[in-house]
Amino acid sequence: MKPYTYLLINFLTVIVCFIFSFDKRIQFYKHFPAFFKAALLVAVPFIGWDIYFTKMGVWWFNTSYTTGITLFGLPVEEWLFFICIPFSCVFTYFCLDKFFDLSWADAFNTIIVFVSVITLTLIALLHYDKIYTFVTAAATTLTLIFLHFFARAQWIGKASLVFFILMLGFLPVNGVLTGTGLEAPIVNYNPRDFLNIRVLTIPLEDAVYGYTQFLLNIYFFKRMSPRLMKN
Repeated sequence: MKPYTYLLINFLTVIVCFIFSFDKRIQFYKHFPAFFKAALLVAVPFIGWDIYFTKMGVWWFNTSYTTGITLFGLPVEEWLFFICIPFSCVFTYFCLDKFFDLSWADAFNTIIVFVSVITLTLIALLHYDKIYTFVTAAATTLTLIFLHFFARAQWIGKASLVFFILMLGFLPVNGVLTGTGLEAPIVNYNPRDFLNIRVLTIPLEDAVYGYTQFLLNIYFFKRMSPRLMKN
């Protein structure tokens, strides 16, 4: 069972959301084409980032917890991660936005963007020698600038609120991946390449990385879904 640990994490992350996608009150299945187009588009640069960092030894995978099937140096489970995690996140955003009025959070768009951009820029400048910290901070800064100033996204506050709620799922999932409850971590990090500030066993950069991935998935999901664009 041990070699299927990472695969099981992906499965458990997505299965409940997938089943409820067909609920008549939700009908998220109608947006499957939009989701998969968006997820694959966002996955391309993130997988490239993943492949490069794995090759450089910024992080690596404990093969005791994977099936041993790899592609370009990444376990097949890691490739599935870029579909399963975004699916659960986008599904959650879709449901919360559908059943609750979260528009009040969008009043904080500008504050969120400016505080985040200033903070992340300072972190990138102060820790340019730590590649995971620097690249994550820079990528998130550029994403927020693009969404706010160029794409004119009015939903950043709402998405940030949903991401905060998603932390309830992020902590156990990423916690297991980084070693919580296991004999050894599934994903290991070179301490020279990040701040080494952890929430339980999770590097702080992982949360920022996930935030960027989440925002981009929501952006392209909305762009790919004519129904959402119409609304």
